[in-house]
Amino acid sequence: MPTVLNESQRSDFLKNGYVIIKNFFDDEETELLQRASNQDPAIRKFFYDREDSEGLITKMAAWNHPDDSIYGITARSFKLVDTMEDLLGGEVYHYHSKITAKEPLEGGAWEWHQDYGYWYNNGCLFPYMATAMIALDKCTKENGCLQILSGSNHIGRIDHALLESGQVGVDLKRVEEAKKNLELIYCEINPGDVLFFHCNTLHRSDSNRSNDRRWTLLCCYNAARNNPFLDHHHPKYTPLNKVPDEEIKKAGNRFLDPKKADTFLKRTSVPPTLKAKAGKLFTN
Repeated sequence: MPTVLNESQRSDFLKNGYVIIKNFFDDEETELLQRASNQDPAIRKFFYDREDSEGLITKMAAWNHPDDSIYGITARSFKLVDTMEDLLGGEVYHYHSKITAKEPLEGGAWEWHQDYGYWYNNGCLFPYMATAMIALDKCTKENGCLQILSGSNHIGRIDHALLESGQVGVDLKRVEEAKKNLELIYCEINPGDVLFFHCNTLHRSDSNRSNDRRWTLLCCYNAARNNPFLDHHHPKYTPLNKVPDEEIKKAGNRFLDPKKADTFLKRTSVPPTLKAKAGKLFTN
């Protein structure tokens, strides 16, 4: 199945480091994803906390290999993977996925960073990597939507270090300089929308000061030709078994069937010994 992007959208991604595709998932697919996130006990079982400078918490659950649940099928669906392959110029594999949960009034903020600031140190030599952020809830300025510096993907990888907040991010002086030349975008998206962004795109988010939760599913991909040369808890190249898009609804309905119900997350990708350090390993 071909990419869902038109030439203008593809150009926007290459120029600006991101593109938002509205209604990437239809209403039924979106509702099934939402219901699974609300009802699957495995999600909360594997949550770990990431604090910001004010002690507010973003809850996260991460996993490496997509299974046959609705979340695994979504990450392997033709329309998502083919679009990512279009953006990254060739075959990709699933690097990891995660759910980030900013609960009402207590969801934490994220400092400015690039995903490649971390993934480079995992042995990924080239920035042939990107993320698809799928909105499970309405993401707004008030509940801490993602902020992006448009075009910052062309700056290249910036060194990351431990910040006063306790998070790992980029030098804020460099960010302030970038702001003089680049537009700050608040990526407000609705359930079912997908924000695709490049691994070198600078991004952050505010805390959730609203009465509405902000949950997202992020599927991260690496180019097959960018196989990491270091061993890491995220996988090296693993061929991705793509599936037809209609399998998303089938997987979601299986989850809702008491006779076929299964939790989507069999195991976390963060080893128990690393959970205390998880904030340095995963972001968004």
